[in-house]
Amino acid sequence: MGQLATLLAVILIGLATTSSSMLGVVIGLYANLSKRVLACILAFAAGALISALAIDLAFKGAMDLHHQGYKSRAAWEFIASGFALGAVTYLVTSLYLEKKGAAIKRPTRFKEYALALKHEQTKELVGLLSKCDLLRHLPADEIEQILPKVRQRKLHPDEVLFRAGDPSNALFITARGWVEVIAESSNDANGAGASIAKLGPGSVFGEMGLINGGTRTATIYSAEGADLLEIGIDDFNGLISADPLMADAIQRLSHERAIHNLSAGGDRPDIWAKLAMHNLEHISHRERNTMLREAGKGAGIALVLGNILDTIPGCLVIGASFNGFASLSLTLMLGMFLGGIPEAAVSAAMLTKAGFKPKIIFALWATVLIAGMIAAAAGKQFIGNSESLIAVFFEAVAGGAVLALVSHAMIPEAIHEGGSLVVLPTVAGFLFALFLAMSAAFV
Repeated sequence: MGQLATLLAVILIGLATTSSSMLGVVIGLYANLSKRVLACILAFAAGALISALAIDLAFKGAMDLHHQGYKSRAAWEFIASGFALGAVTYLVTSLYLEKKGAAIKRPTRFKEYALALKHEQTKELVGLLSKCDLLRHLPADEIEQILPKVRQRKLHPDEVLFRAGDPSNALFITARGWVEVIAESSNDANGAGASIAKLGPGSVFGEMGLINGGTRTATIYSAEGADLLEIGIDDFNGLISADPLMADAIQRLSHERAIHNLSAGGDRPDIWAKLAMHNLEHISHRERNTMLREAGKGAGIALVLGNILDTIPGCLVIGASFNGFASLSLTLMLGMFLGGIPEAAVSAAMLTKAGFKPKIIFALWATVLIAGMIAAAAGKQFIGNSESLIAVFFEAVAGGAVLALVSHAMIPEAIHEGGSLVVLPTVAGFLFALFLAMSAAFV
């Protein structure tokens, strides 16, 4: 087979291996195939890939080194270093792309992304709440019910929040800065009148009017500006009606202006905040859909690069090891082909929820076909035609990346959709790939 014909054959093999992704997109968009069936297919593909990487790649590479005079330990270290480099490179790049939006194509990766984003968005707010003795009286494990009731409000310098006689419609907590309490008799709204108190971070005010159902009894003013947390009257009433101890704490606060002895964290707000953050492990359906739509905005490039990242390593190996159709790694091709179906199907469904139109989804996954063809050709041209040691090392690097893909995405996704049942198709995929490898070796 001539060089050009060989290169064209490798390109077609790359195309054939990755073509299943288009079938997966069709299934994800238009077919109602069971998620458990897709999970079992993905698990079978993962098992086949593990077998291919262990036997067709790692062991074969080690034997090539052994034939060149390497001892078993040196051969293992050589192969292991390549696998480790490939795995680390894949993982670091994948995590970076997921933060840029590529996580939306996989449910488990998106869940992890969404939880991390939720923690990041709420960490500062929880820290501010932890300074408030009143809210810290509530159990930290109830933080998920508290957060939606808290709104942030900014007071500009020389701004009046409310005046004496205004309707009482919210409770406030000082997050940053200071506010002054101006006596009702003061007619000077700029703070020059009789200031009876200054309230700093963690201070609660405005609760007396809510408890008594009356109007504001004082004016609240900030000379330098302040950041406040606000809880509206309806949410306030809901908190105290659901927690009698909270109601007692508020009554005591309105008379004593402090409830440090009732704080669940004692005088350690950092402990309360830490416990509260640990309880933010749930993503509601509404939050998930909102984050999915937000993450999908501008994520096109990250999705393309993520697809390419998942495709290149395996096709590089296929191209590098091609020396005629008899030398093809059927197990590796089988694993990649089957794995592409559920991967693309689940991704298409996720991208649809994120607001992507079908033609865009097809275009995103078409990059897999292009990447597969280019990677296979590059593997043949630059690795397969290189010196033996270079070829073995770079095949190991590519193999490590594929193994990282299997453990980072394929198996977690299969378990997420299929549960413990996926153990069996994973083993079946491994054994089937082993059978193919042994059949070829024992001829």
